[in-house]
Amino acid sequence: MPAKGTYPLPKFHFLVEWGKDVRLGFTEVSGLDFETEVIEYREGNSKKYNKSKQPGLTKYANISLKRGTFEGDYDFYKAWRETYYFQEGNKAGSKYRRDVTIKLLNESHEPVITWKVLNAWPSKITSTDLKADANEVAIETMELVHEGLEIMNVD
Repeated sequence: MPAKGTYPLPKFHFLVEWGKDVRLGFTEVSGLDFETEVIEYREGNSKKYNKSKQPGLTKYANISLKRGTFEGDYDFYKAWRETYYFQEGNKAGSKYRRDVTIKLLNESHEPVITWKVLNAWPSKITSTDLKADANEVAIETMELVHEGLEIMNVD
């Protein structure tokens, strides 16, 4: 099947949908990685001197979300604090997990590629580093752990 576009998409126009009434705009998203681990097997009486390989479990990388630090805006910290005390297997625990949608947009602000991150929760918050002679914006980072990554609208 031939490619639909005539040029590669730029990566700077994207949207992260976190949920209602939460202001979490981001400047960078990384970690949209997944990998199928390999299971190797060989019988002792095999005439081949190599192992057979088959697909095993799928492993998903943690996703890092970066954004500018704003005065009085503690949404990163509040999202992490909500999950800090939850216990797995508890009825209250699952309400802090959420599906997060990440969309790469075209010039018309329409999604071209959509990733759905399943059962995500923030496991780490990194505040900005401070540097007296820096000429840059203060950036904070949230690391999400999750249980799956789907690319939507793939046949």
